[in-house]
Amino acid sequence: MSSETAGSRPVPRKRLGRKQKRLLIIAGVGAVLALALALILTALSNQIVFFYTPGDALAKHVAVGQAIRLGGLVRQGSWKKNGDDNTFVLSDGKAEMTVSFKGILPDLFREGQGIVAEGSIGADGVFTATNVLAKHDENYIPKQIVDDLKKRGEWRPDDPQAALESMR
Repeated sequence: MSSETAGSRPVPRKRLGRKQKRLLIIAGVGAVLALALALILTALSNQIVFFYTPGDALAKHVAVGQAIRLGGLVRQGSWKKNGDDNTFVLSDGKAEMTVSFKGILPDLFREGQGIVAEGSIGADGVFTATNVLAKHDENYIPKQIVDDLKKRGEWRPDDPQAALESMR
């Protein structure tokens, strides 16, 4: 005797066609790739560091403690050094921000020099740098500042410091 009751038949299974199998495989691979991409972006979101000028950082209200790169020119007469503690003012011609850095500055660092500092803005509004980068060319100015100076018709490639001073 079979386990089937009298009068009932086994339900036939519907087989998938070749096209349906391909679509299921493609959908599965797509789902796996989407999941992998989401995991990668989530893992890297804490590693992204944005570049700002002092004017951009103030205008966009960068969150306290958010890791950023701050670029501009070191204002003449603003650098104060006390042992390994350094403070200076970074300017983009529109705004200025005080930068604090503990450590040895690059050999190419000097007033009037274009630099990029990595770090975060503190609750007191002072940018605390963890790394300071100076470019080899003493006329280095971040591209955003040069573009802004060119738009205003104040770009002086032979004297970038004077161009910034004219913006004030």
